[in-house]
Amino acid sequence: MSKSAIKIDHLTKVYHLYKNPKDRLKEAFAINKNKKYHEDFYALKDISLEVKEGECYGIIGKNGSGKSTLLKIITGVLSPSEGKLEINGRISALLELGAGFNQEYTGIENIYLNGDIMGYSKEEIEERIPEILEFADIGDHIYQPVKTYSSGMFVRLAFALAINVDPEILIVDEALSVGDAFFQLKCYKKFTEFKKRGKTIVFVTHDLSSVIKYCDRVMVINEGETIEEGGAREMVDLYKQILVDQETSKNRTIENQENGEQQEENRFSLVSNIRLNEDILEYGTKQAEIIELNVYDENQKPCQQIEKFQEIDIRFKVKFNEEIHDPIVAVTFKNIKGTEITGTNNMYEGLDGFVAEPGDIYEVSFKQKIPFQSGAYFVSLGCTGLDVKGNFTVFHRYYDVVELNVVSMKDTVGFFDTDTQVKLEKING
Repeated sequence: MSKSAIKIDHLTKVYHLYKNPKDRLKEAFAINKNKKYHEDFYALKDISLEVKEGECYGIIGKNGSGKSTLLKIITGVLSPSEGKLEINGRISALLELGAGFNQEYTGIENIYLNGDIMGYSKEEIEERIPEILEFADIGDHIYQPVKTYSSGMFVRLAFALAINVDPEILIVDEALSVGDAFFQLKCYKKFTEFKKRGKTIVFVTHDLSSVIKYCDRVMVINEGETIEEGGAREMVDLYKQILVDQETSKNRTIENQENGEQQEENRFSLVSNIRLNEDILEYGTKQAEIIELNVYDENQKPCQQIEKFQEIDIRFKVKFNEEIHDPIVAVTFKNIKGTEITGTNNMYEGLDGFVAEPGDIYEVSFKQKIPFQSGAYFVSLGCTGLDVKGNFTVFHRYYDVVELNVVSMKDTVGFFDTDTQVKLEKING
């Protein structure tokens, strides 16, 4: 049976929040020690977990859920308010990359400094310097103060140092998606090698593809509390549901208010079952209006995280305020750089040639499998056509109305994955 590399029992981290700096002094010198001038904020509440030696353990959750706080406690940067923590093995941490660097020191001096912090002797660090320098690949900049480094060089050196000191336990917090594409490839190769060697890894990331690919077990954390722990794919699915539940309540057109005050309308009069982007470009004559948008997965559940090749259904409703002949309703996808990847409309699909009367509401469904590479994509909606004078008119358009994230176990070259089946065999004997 594998030994525990990390064991945490009922760990809690509480911060005291003061409304006024004077309240801190009042509390410190108060005669009545029971009187509190602060509010307790639980960054972590009653967290328990056990990571076995050689296990890759993932921690996922929304921003502000307590993931980074937990890692800082594991690495000794922070102390818990309550609970027990047991660490068996030397730790190397990729938290905030380069957080332990002295800006005035050269790169080589920072290698020795951080090695000393991690408990390595000067001789041990000297043995590893060739590997560190080769991995970082920043040339003679290694002898310059790190304050002169570009962000890319800074990241290279920090990652090279953390992963080449051969620790028993590696802590990674959002650090494998930094630098250029070639450096990322090198990082993931090293990460995979580290895992094959049976090292213990605690991995925090929003890259759900990497969670599924690398992690043996995963814990979902939300608002400082453990939601559930289990297999990677099951926990990623649970995390998706948490995201949808959180965001859905924010994007209803009318919010129910218990205090009986006047109901507040959304900035955009658009009902949605998933989170809408805050920065949406909306325009048009409003002779027709897009009034509702819903995105469903193949199980008819709201979704914003999609596995590559999964089928999704983008549905939106259009209300017509005037008589419009042959309206065109369209959906387009853009990548994070703003490049239009693909799109279609009812005319392309052979569903045109009708007249919409005032008051009519039509729902259009764009059901498709998503072959995109992993990453973020933005959906735009539109309703256009010809006005009574025969001029092309945009009746209503929402640009970048919603963000969809594609998760993939592997990526290929370009925007699309053609799902190629590759066969490789030796033919000479």
